[in-house]
Amino acid sequence: MSKRILTAVTSLCLAFVAICVGPAVADEEETVKAFSSWQGRGQIFETGPNRMTFVGAFSGMIYIETQKGPLDAGYMVCPAYVDVNVTDGTQEAKGRCTISAKDGARVYADLSCKGVHMVGCEGEFKFTGGTDRFEGITGGGPVTVRSALQDLAASGGNTVQESASGIIYWPKLTYKLKPAAQ
Repeated sequence: MSKRILTAVTSLCLAFVAICVGPAVADEEETVKAFSSWQGRGQIFETGPNRMTFVGAFSGMIYIETQKGPLDAGYMVCPAYVDVNVTDGTQEAKGRCTISAKDGARVYADLSCKGVHMVGCEGEFKFTGGTDRFEGITGGGPVTVRSALQDLAASGGNTVQESASGIIYWPKLTYKLKPAAQ
């Protein structure tokens, strides 16, 4: 494997706390492409005459794109809410995510986006911290979240239980690791 490919694979793995060959290079900015196919569950509440609010969580494996195809880079869970205008379908969402590596190291991030319900939500993903080898991680980038409803089951009153699946895509995710303490 060439040095360039090894460096690219190592950098991609670090973006989402994967356990990969080679040590992390601290204080150098890296950029990767990544995606996740996720499953979600939550509830929708009527919160106004023309407004519904989804409260729940989505989770799934994260993959980074490499020259040899997608590489498993960790597991993500994101509690979130989505506020939907039922008249025009516009939506605004916010969430907080935890990405876990197989060795227990974690990365934390904030997610925010705006878009059209059932079409997509585009916005920002920002790293807010990490544990172990990812302590002090910074960075982020644009994110797109898309979903397809799997099941709607009325649970009484103005509440609907919802199961969903979808994808989350990071076309240009930039991160920087803090230098290790001397």
